[in-house]
Amino acid sequence: MYGSDKVSDDSERTAFRRAEKKYKLYYDPASKKKKQPKKVDLSEVLDFKSILESYNENSELPNGFNVLRCDSGRPVFSMENRPGFYFIPGALNIQEQCEWIKESLTSFPQPPNRTNHNAFYGPINDLFLAATEKKILVEEGNSPASLNSGCNVSPGDGDVQRWKFFKEDVVSSRGNTRKSISASVLLRKLRWSTLGLQFDWSKRNYDVSLPHNKIPTALGELAKRMAAPAMPLGEGFKPEAAIVNYFGLGDSLGGHLDDMEADWSKPIVSISLGCKAIFLLGGKSKEDPPLAMFLRSGDVVLMAGEARECFHGVPRIFTAKENAEIAALELQLSHEDDHYFLEYIQTSRININIRQVY
Repeated sequence: MYGSDKVSDDSERTAFRRAEKKYKLYYDPASKKKKQPKKVDLSEVLDFKSILESYNENSELPNGFNVLRCDSGRPVFSMENRPGFYFIPGALNIQEQCEWIKESLTSFPQPPNRTNHNAFYGPINDLFLAATEKKILVEEGNSPASLNSGCNVSPGDGDVQRWKFFKEDVVSSRGNTRKSISASVLLRKLRWSTLGLQFDWSKRNYDVSLPHNKIPTALGELAKRMAAPAMPLGEGFKPEAAIVNYFGLGDSLGGHLDDMEADWSKPIVSISLGCKAIFLLGGKSKEDPPLAMFLRSGDVVLMAGEARECFHGVPRIFTAKENAEIAALELQLSHEDDHYFLEYIQTSRININIRQVY
């Protein structure tokens, strides 16, 4: 799901791929000391924050843009050349942003929700807590699931590979004879978690047989409110699944379609948290030149109907202090109790995508 440099020459010729390469993070080879990102021309990137400010000041909109109001009273922007696409700048206030950042790091990766770590380590409990306590995940070998009590990795059926968190000093005293990895490294390598109905990445479909919990009530209610502008008249949004993406320095999300849900008339509700990013919204072919736009913490994007058939991706996040635009988040998370959340989000972006599956 994350971008790769290994692409064919053919894909590099598409308009979408050229845009990805234009905005991707590259380092200047001429910088001799600290790595310096190459400068990139951002003059063609749509800025809905500026559009909102202009609209609030004089009620003017760029040509081809429309506005309506959601239940919260915030303006919802749409574009005539991208039917089914809606942008709600600053939809979440700063307190809500912090709440969902914390949930994304503590609750959303918890079993039975699946993460990218499941394939190798199995389901891991309390990863964020273990990272704050500087613990190490150590391979304990294979044993029957019935003997797995007390393990930080949830057992499956039959024999499982046992991994368990230990404090650093305990690992040091035992000697480094087993496979191990620090919880902080695992947290930084966390790339996705799935909520509600579980998505099977290998089969590219929803597997209702996999253990799962319902979408958290508060997240579901938020998604319903946000989805309203994109819903068919008289219908309500049913949040049944969500994919949470975690982006770090240099990460990207390649151009793709979200096409595994049954009814494309229902929107995907996409919530941005943390560092600013560039979002590419293309057309039904990667040959169609995509629109680039900034996504900031608290922004919400809706994609329904025709927009569900459009290729889209995230080629760049901005983690440098002067470009990340998270000063309000940093202030809100400045309390000592929030130190680890602040440390994480200063160089990260989180994206929560809520979907109606059926």
